[in-house]
Amino acid sequence: MNSIKSGNMTVLDCTLRDGGYYNNWDFDFDLINKYIQCVSEAGVDVIEIGFRSLSKSGFKGACAYSTDEFIDILNIPDNLMIGVMVNASELLVRDSIDQVLPILFPRSPGESRVNLVRIACHAHEFTAALEAVPWLKERGFKVGFNLMQVSERTDQELYELAAKASDFDVDVLYFADSLGSMKSKDVANVISSLKKGWKGDIGIHAHNNMGQALDNTLAAMEYGARWIDATVTGMGRGPGNAKLEEVLLELSSLEERPIRLIPLTNIVNTVFEPLRKQYGWGSNFFYFLAGKYSIHPTYIQEMIQDARYREEDILAVIEHLRQVGGEKFKSATLDVARSFYNGEVCGNWSPKTSLKGKDVLILGAGPSVSKHKKAIESFIDKHKPVVIALNTQSVIQSEKVDLRAACHPVRLLADCESHLRFKQPLITPYSMLPDDVKDSLINKEVFDFGISVSSDGFEFFDTYCIAPNSLVMGYVLSVCVSGQASKLYLAGFDGFSAEDPRYEEIQSMLSKFYESESTIPMESITPTRFTIPMRSIYSF
Repeated sequence: MNSIKSGNMTVLDCTLRDGGYYNNWDFDFDLINKYIQCVSEAGVDVIEIGFRSLSKSGFKGACAYSTDEFIDILNIPDNLMIGVMVNASELLVRDSIDQVLPILFPRSPGESRVNLVRIACHAHEFTAALEAVPWLKERGFKVGFNLMQVSERTDQELYELAAKASDFDVDVLYFADSLGSMKSKDVANVISSLKKGWKGDIGIHAHNNMGQALDNTLAAMEYGARWIDATVTGMGRGPGNAKLEEVLLELSSLEERPIRLIPLTNIVNTVFEPLRKQYGWGSNFFYFLAGKYSIHPTYIQEMIQDARYREEDILAVIEHLRQVGGEKFKSATLDVARSFYNGEVCGNWSPKTSLKGKDVLILGAGPSVSKHKKAIESFIDKHKPVVIALNTQSVIQSEKVDLRAACHPVRLLADCESHLRFKQPLITPYSMLPDDVKDSLINKEVFDFGISVSSDGFEFFDTYCIAPNSLVMGYVLSVCVSGQASKLYLAGFDGFSAEDPRYEEIQSMLSKFYESESTIPMESITPTRFTIPMRSIYSF
């Protein structure tokens, strides 16, 4: 038994709303009821059941809509307020907010079990969204505003926004560290700026990119915030939020109302920790970098959950977003960032000098190279193909490899020492690489073959290519076509399961390669799951 002081801090749990980004808000009904009881006993004041939304695209669970009918069937203790969140972008889709609000909140005043409506908005939406306040207040709702990405606003902008809120009967003005980049001193500055224009309650919604969510929450309390957001185990979009269990423990040393943490601890261990291991929320090095460079955490979440993105891909995207700006998430920006090569294409090496009229063996990184190592080496000795190894593939004896190829900037930087040790020249889009990668390869013999990325497909030129992505496999196939090789043999392109996104990405690329002007015959001499003609290495 611990205690927190009644009537001072308001603790709002938004697990079912913010955590829904991981499971499409499709929480089990029995779990929701059990969770409501646990947070009530733990001393939470408000539970945000989810969003109130008009979106119809795709399947989402009940907490994405939080309808009155759904809330009616929940077992809600009398001591617990019920909240829902509305995105300002949905309020502003029509000529008048008053056209949207009756659709979102159809019940007459006093008939809904919802107590609090929070409106999440960016600075540019704030003034227009405030027009919803009178309508909501007339129907008996408390109204809060969640001002997002405040770290990108100046002190003067925050003061002006707060002053606008003062003209309306808003119950609480929240600020959200949406990019997870704030520190305690930043929290103090934001609250100070808001207080100049706003005399009401202030709340904080802290993200945990840099491991600062709890510290920032406590700092906000110290500087006068009276509403606190938290989620159990920190469950929330991207790196998540301040952890409810930690917030309550901190408050227990300051306040005086009884709470019971045992039921909450039990549901943490039995339900939410397994979910955390399944979905992977919580801070890590990538989220830390995103917070440091003010990059929207959804970029990191999307990449972590997409098997196509390796560590070097994620780091390269972060570097790209650091340079071009990544405060607002756009899926198209993510696609561009992963492509790396979107500028003017250039190169100065023609692969015809090494490949024209010759057979080529391309060595991938699949385990079949190790399994059939001796047979592959025998094939090389007997048929004398030009051997190109991808990246740092080194299973086959080094003296049997003629060239290496790599085109991923971050991987090149990581593999720099290995490439400097290898005796073979490196085929890479050298003149298009970032300066730090060029500097790392300054003592390496490189063959500069350029690449440009276009979803339309492949095109082949004397010193560069156009490919549907910047995967090294497509890059080397292009090198061979531009070099007018006679035939291509592939080893170590084992592939992935059909459910793996990487399989579909490479398969799509191969389909476009087959549709291109290439007439070079190609076959895999080790097993592959891709649609590449196969011939056994032992049949030669």
